[in-house]
Amino acid sequence: MSQKHLKEAFISNLNGTSLVEISLGLSLAPLCLLCRGLLLISYYLHCGKPLSSRKYSLLLDFLVLVSPLLFSCTVLSPVIFFMPTTITAFCAGIFSKIYSQRKHETRVSFRQIVQDFQKTYLDPEYIPAITVFRVYVNVLTSISILAVDFPQYPRRYAKAETYGTGVMDLGVGAFIFGNALVCPEVRQKSYVTQPKFSNLARQFFSVWPLIFLGIGRLLSVKSIEYHEHTSEYGVHWNFFFTLAFVRLAASLFLAIFPKNKSWIVAINLAVLYQLILNTTSLKMFILHGSNGRDTRVGFLNANREGLLSLFGYLAIYMASVQVGLCLQKCRNSVKGWTEAACFLLLTALVLFVFLHVSQVYADPVSRRMANLSYCIWVVAHCLMFFTCFVVTDLVLVFTKLLVKGSSVPCCWNVLKPPNTSTKHEMEAALMGRDSNLSHICLISAINKNQLLFFLLANVMTGTVNILIDTIHSKTAFTLGILHLYMFFNCLIMYILHAKNIVLKFW
Repeated sequence: MSQKHLKEAFISNLNGTSLVEISLGLSLAPLCLLCRGLLLISYYLHCGKPLSSRKYSLLLDFLVLVSPLLFSCTVLSPVIFFMPTTITAFCAGIFSKIYSQRKHETRVSFRQIVQDFQKTYLDPEYIPAITVFRVYVNVLTSISILAVDFPQYPRRYAKAETYGTGVMDLGVGAFIFGNALVCPEVRQKSYVTQPKFSNLARQFFSVWPLIFLGIGRLLSVKSIEYHEHTSEYGVHWNFFFTLAFVRLAASLFLAIFPKNKSWIVAINLAVLYQLILNTTSLKMFILHGSNGRDTRVGFLNANREGLLSLFGYLAIYMASVQVGLCLQKCRNSVKGWTEAACFLLLTALVLFVFLHVSQVYADPVSRRMANLSYCIWVVAHCLMFFTCFVVTDLVLVFTKLLVKGSSVPCCWNVLKPPNTSTKHEMEAALMGRDSNLSHICLISAINKNQLLFFLLANVMTGTVNILIDTIHSKTAFTLGILHLYMFFNCLIMYILHAKNIVLKFW
């Protein structure tokens, strides 16, 4: 077999992993974020000033926010069940030290601290969990698209062939989910009156980079005979085209239907699509082509997975719009966000019940078709993932209130801390506003140029695969390559952010 066919076989005919393993893996990102925040607060407590060195901040962010995820999907994947416990214990130790030192300075009871924490006001204009969710989906995707070509990446994490729940199957849907959270229809204030189809017209002009990138990827892959998994999207289709067409279709639906009813549109789309799959020959067409022997003759046959899965991805997008609208409601207190986190978690648990019913009576999860079970699975896991980030932010806000003046980038700004009766205390508390440290935060850096980060990751992945025989790489070499690849991508984003450069011209 040629190198191209060997690599294609290496990423084909896989069945995914369990929902429990995926959930445990997703919990690592919020725990890493919590660990980074607690380390920064502990540093401030001992040194009396925030970590201001860009060099050390980048190193800390990479080692704590990125490197553990890279290890978890390679050499540490066999012990993935123990990793959340280990990181949680480490975070608990740091918090215990911070609290014990705070207790020696002031004799306020823990109960009083909690009561004051619940009355704390947060910045309603900025929801850090949305930024962190979108950045981490991008980071995890970037790690996986290269790591999957190495033998150290477990085959169960890769995309399933037809049915199954692989980590990379979730990543595709999570990308759609994250994009919808910040779409123009969600960010647009309710009191702003605009022509009904204005967003649709803007979307037609704003998606051209995705179309351009899709065409560029298609031409480059075909010209160098790069290995590709045909049953993923088809012969000519790719994820850039999916992103573009889903955004256009969603803008059309949101121009026709009230945006606060987008969840109804999502349910109808997903259920109707599943009914058509089960009651017609559409499912057999997607899986085996029009002749039943996997023909790729004609544009529709050649790209049937990419074209028909648009219905499922559109349903996920519309459901995410509803979530985004829910999050935009003004909740400027810790108590309000605690209630919101409980509601999101409860919704996710209900969706997991529906997922079980859907898999038993309709169809198992299939990313290839983007069927009803896949839509429910993606939304449920994304809600859980997002809720973990909200809880992490609340814990960091609580810890920041223990150490006056401490700050954590990409964490909630405290607008009105309790017991700030004197001018000195108020000034100390407002020093914790994290916007002044965003210039040395890797999350902020990636967030500013997310599409560029994703594009750079794709280009670097292709370059590494052309230059290296990834299938037969040794463990130490693999870890070195993956760390260099991710560090280079992060460093480019960091430099652009430090110079306040945003490469967006559409």
